[in-house]
Amino acid sequence: MDTAALRTAAPATPGASARSGAGAGSYAYSWRSSQHVEQPMSIGEQLHDAAGLGAQVFQICDEPRLEHLGEPELADLRRTADELGLTLELGTRGTRPEHLQHYLQLADALGARLVRSMWTAGADRPDRTETERRLRTALPGYARAGVVLALETYEQVPTAALVDLVEAVGSEQLGICLDPANTVAALEHPADVLARCAPHVRNWHVKDFAFTRAEGWVGFSLTGTPLGEGLLDYEAAFTALDPVLRGISRIAEHWLPWQGDAAGTARAEASWTASTLRRLTATRPA
Repeated sequence: MDTAALRTAAPATPGASARSGAGAGSYAYSWRSSQHVEQPMSIGEQLHDAAGLGAQVFQICDEPRLEHLGEPELADLRRTADELGLTLELGTRGTRPEHLQHYLQLADALGARLVRSMWTAGADRPDRTETERRLRTALPGYARAGVVLALETYEQVPTAALVDLVEAVGSEQLGICLDPANTVAALEHPADVLARCAPHVRNWHVKDFAFTRAEGWVGFSLTGTPLGEGLLDYEAAFTALDPVLRGISRIAEHWLPWQGDAAGTARAEASWTASTLRRLTATRPA
């Protein structure tokens, strides 16, 4: 399947000058950049598509291809973002100081001022004491570079523990990447997660979600929906965070289930990305 036809651009939303920090990330292009399609989208193609949809920010998040780019390729990617008027952010996992330093170098090469990460990374699951030690080791470099490290909310780490860690470290360079959909799997209510994290949020992964009965009525599935059709109260969260005033970037993501074939899945992903960005780039929530 040729995915070129699915890289649809839409005109920017009126009132663009009033918008701030709305964009997309790699997870809005998961299927179209995967080996499930014949021509996976490159990172550069994703930037062009997102910019055409009105994005101001693009977060290259958990993208293995980024790790293999040399200096010329990184310079080309930064040039592309600059030409498209996109601010770049990065995303990775883990807190090992050497790994965070590597991503700080990538951030410097790409002009990124935010790196999203996670408390754990695969088998690397440090306790609170070790995680705090690692962050205190890595953050001075981030402070010198003017780059923020934002740790994401997710089901493997209680939100209260994450907030406690961020407050204990007490650095302006350390904040939270809010994703209340992730924590539902740990039976944390999105509104509670928002309330706990709000003072420290520097980045917001915006994805809607819903429960559906499994076939045969045995159990439920938690999957994504287009923004506005699920359980995420985007307007309430927007009001509570005031992301435009506070400079919190809002990044479109999806939990899009496989739609039966590559073409249908790619079309759905393109549609979800376009509709989500229309809402994110509006001056206020629709």
